[in-house]
Amino acid sequence: MTTIDLNSDLGEGFGAWSMGDDGAMLDVVSSANVACGFHAGDPTIMLTTCRSAAERGVAVGAHVAYRDLVGFGRRPVHVTPDELYADVVHQLGALIATARVAGTAVTYVKPHGALYNTACADPVQAEAVTRAVADIDPTLAVLALPGSELLLAAERHGLRAVGEAFADRAYEPDGSLVPRSRPGSVLHDPDAVAERVLRMVTEGVVTSVDGSDISVRADSVCVHGDSPDAVAMARAIRALLTGHGVDIAPFAPPAP
Repeated sequence: MTTIDLNSDLGEGFGAWSMGDDGAMLDVVSSANVACGFHAGDPTIMLTTCRSAAERGVAVGAHVAYRDLVGFGRRPVHVTPDELYADVVHQLGALIATARVAGTAVTYVKPHGALYNTACADPVQAEAVTRAVADIDPTLAVLALPGSELLLAAERHGLRAVGEAFADRAYEPDGSLVPRSRPGSVLHDPDAVAERVLRMVTEGVVTSVDGSDISVRADSVCVHGDSPDAVAMARAIRALLTGHGVDIAPFAPPAP
């Protein structure tokens, strides 16, 4: 049987402000990328999200980011490698402690937003992120675009490198994501997205913006939790996959 992980960015509220329906998403996905306080999230939200994930058997990953609450972590931030290393150590350490109190464990790391895009392309930033992860816990996995500098750096540090595809993002012909600044970069039709993910998982291809099919290699598929269509999209994806005999399970489950 084919198995795939579904991951989503969760815990992205802050104080009285909320983002998305985390409870509904946690009923669908198998891995939760939990915001660690730098682009979103706060101690209470982090703990609540980890507890909810633990109750459902959903794996917990650290969604580390640039220090950019105002910009939701989607703006490039110029930091030195040592600053970035320290920021990742801080965020990862906080979530590890939070997850432990919630009765679960952090099993992987996935950068968020601008940090994800930069570290996937820049070997210097990729090295800073993965060095921090390896120094804290070399058993953690790193989740990112297949073939990216981030996964190459993870492998150099002896970390498990896990490739992901994006359910609701448009792809360039070279396999990169279409920038959010361009129209059509984010997809919204649940049924069309579900069919797209089914092809990713069963055929290993996705149609890019120029109409050509490109190869995708992924052990996890990301469904963003901050769009109005997120829950409907996640449910449609899961229903279609399971209806075609695909098992949904975390790529890095916490130890029993």
